Amino acid sequence: MKSYKIYAVLWLLLALVLPVQARDLPDFTQLVERNAPSVVNISTKQNQLSHQLKRFHIPDLDELPEDNAFGDLLRRFFGEHGYQMPDDGPLERQSLGSGFIISKDGYILTNNHVVSEGDEIIVRMADRREFNAKLIGTDVRSDIALIKIDAVDLPVVKIGSGDDLKVGEWVLAIGSPFGFDHSVTAGIVSAKGRSLPSENYVPFIQTDVAINPGNSGGPLFNLDGEVVGVNSQIYSRSGGFMGLSFAIPIEVAMDVAKQLQTSGKVSRGWLGVLIQDVTGELAESFNMDRPQGALIARVLPDSPAEKAGLEVGDVILAYNGNELYNSSELPPLVGSSNVDQPAELLILRAGKQIKRQVNIGELPAEDTISLSGDFSQPQLTKNRLGMAVSELTQEQRKELDLTAAKGVIVESVTGQAAREAGIQQGDVILMLNNQEITSVAQFNQLVQGLPAGKTVAVLVHRATGPIFLALRTPAE
Repeated sequence: MKSYKIYAVLWLLLALVLPVQARDLPDFTQLVERNAPSVVNISTKQNQLSHQLKRFHIPDLDELPEDNAFGDLLRRFFGEHGYQMPDDGPLERQSLGSGFIISKDGYILTNNHVVSEGDEIIVRMADRREFNAKLIGTDVRSDIALIKIDAVDLPVVKIGSGDDLKVGEWVLAIGSPFGFDHSVTAGIVSAKGRSLPSENYVPFIQTDVAINPGNSGGPLFNLDGEVVGVNSQIYSRSGGFMGLSFAIPIEVAMDVAKQLQTSGKVSRGWLGVLIQDVTGELAESFNMDRPQGALIARVLPDSPAEKAGLEVGDVILAYNGNELYNSSELPPLVGSSNVDQPAELLILRAGKQIKRQVNIGELPAEDTISLSGDFSQPQLTKNRLGMAVSELTQEQRKELDLTAAKGVIVESVTGQAAREAGIQQGDVILMLNNQEITSVAQFNQLVQGLPAGKTVAVLVHRATGPIFLALRTPAE
């Protein structure tokens, strides 16, 4: 009898708890019904030449002289009248993606990679209507494209705020994965402000919403039915969803769309520095309480940073009052700044915090730096750090674009201190313990004067660019 009463109580508790749990789960049905008509399927067509030979110009053999050696050779291969191109028409390649309507008169947001290579863009609505879209403009750096269809009184999405999202919040995506129109998937915000290697100017929203090929360009909604992001990328080893999806914050996308609509191009702020994270070891070498900020590894010539007096080894702690915890937070802040407007930086230099005002420039069309070098064979000499260095030749300086910098080149790494710091043969040492390197003799003198068992910062330049390393001197 007692067992019966216990089971009865348990069933009663379950009956009370389960409805509460069900009520706590979100109901997406009304959100989807309200917003699905504003989401579109996008496909593109690209005309391609049917054979690779169409890339080459083959002269008309009838026009070549009979004694022409080149003509004789071509006649042997292609016959008396030359190669005849087959008349099989152009081939077409379709690309599937998604997009969403942001204005009643037909402006649509999507990803650049969805439409960039298409000669023809086809938009299919939820009610099965199809339109040919006009490409208004694209932005490679943010992967945003703005297109327009000739229609009126279209259903539009409600624009929200990606900044107001919280990690753990429910979000929902509508798109066309693998061509399956208006598929709905849901999940939570996994992280905010993610920086991906290919897009430094976008603070991505990371989610675990199932995103697959074809979802690109589609909207990411919050529970209020507002678009908070544009689904753009996935991390995958198989080509399919693996729980890591990335969306462009809607503020970034709408700013790009506005610039594309008004001027046809996107203008971004530019500081002109190469930066890296401050590691725990580097923080110790700079006498910082904790790792934070963006460490300047290089100041580009004629840049706003150079004109403002920023130096290699400065750590940018805050930008316009926004404290920087990681270096990846700086590029989006600078990129969203107005060109030719002042910005205030809080930097750490030689253990002291100072403020610098910089007039933000416009990001050049090509802001990547290509560096390469071919280094000579080692010439073994020793010092207490376990590396041998030599003077740079003029050819090496030119190859590495180091005409203004001095530095010494690492010929060999033989000791534990240098090896554990990550110093490699071919690295160019530009600074040691915040001292600029001017010659081999001066470098060796600095090495001898370093205190034992202390972590110091070493600025090296290699094929991928400048980078600070933390080096702990041997205990003696």
